[in-house]
Amino acid sequence: MDITILKKIGLSDKEVKVYLALLEYGAISVRSLAEITGLNRGTTYDILKRLQEMNLATYYHHETKQKFVAEEPEKLISIIKNKEEEFKKTRQNIEDIIPELRSLQDKGGQKPTSKFYEGKNGIKLILEDVLNSVYKNGENEYYIYSATNASEDINKAYPDFTKVRIKKEIKVKAIAMAKGGNVHGLDERRWLGTDQESATFIFIYAGKCAFISRDSKGMPVGVIIENQMIYETQKVIFSELWKLLKK
Repeated sequence: MDITILKKIGLSDKEVKVYLALLEYGAISVRSLAEITGLNRGTTYDILKRLQEMNLATYYHHETKQKFVAEEPEKLISIIKNKEEEFKKTRQNIEDIIPELRSLQDKGGQKPTSKFYEGKNGIKLILEDVLNSVYKNGENEYYIYSATNASEDINKAYPDFTKVRIKKEIKVKAIAMAKGGNVHGLDERRWLGTDQESATFIFIYAGKCAFISRDSKGMPVGVIIENQMIYETQKVIFSELWKLLKK
């Protein structure tokens, strides 16, 4: 039996040991239960109180002694259902205070915050943040500097990125650092015209700038910088450069 499953509902190792002993031996005294489990009587009694609180054990009096027995194992399902209800309420409570938490975060908006990401999963988190942030902010467009090397890492990390972007009806303007690249829908592309190999992909979106590149070992890495002033500056630079480039 995989007893780690019982630990996932909140039972400790000792509580699992006592609970299984109750199931196996039936009605039993605290003294006998302590001997079987190798725990002292005080600890055993405290655990029994905890199991009673969880509706996993009960007791009755036999002559002058207390006898403890395990409740039906199906009670475990009730515990899970109760926890599910608690999680639902907690989630709702968290969602209710998100605006307050966001307002606290916005008060410190003048100080840039940065988050570092590594590997394929990290790059996917950045890409998801781009789409989710633009969509939640009610915007329908972001801007990128497209880089050859990083494009491959982006495609591997999130193959359906473009499909999801189009589904969310989000537009993108792209300035390609080098030659190549195609449009896929709801996007425009202009070329900088350099023959130099480019390695850093830059997103300018929803008050943030994200940079995706590779480290010295060739592994994909990325950084998100969140600051409205930095975002606005990068957006202006992009817009002016966009006007200068040919379609």
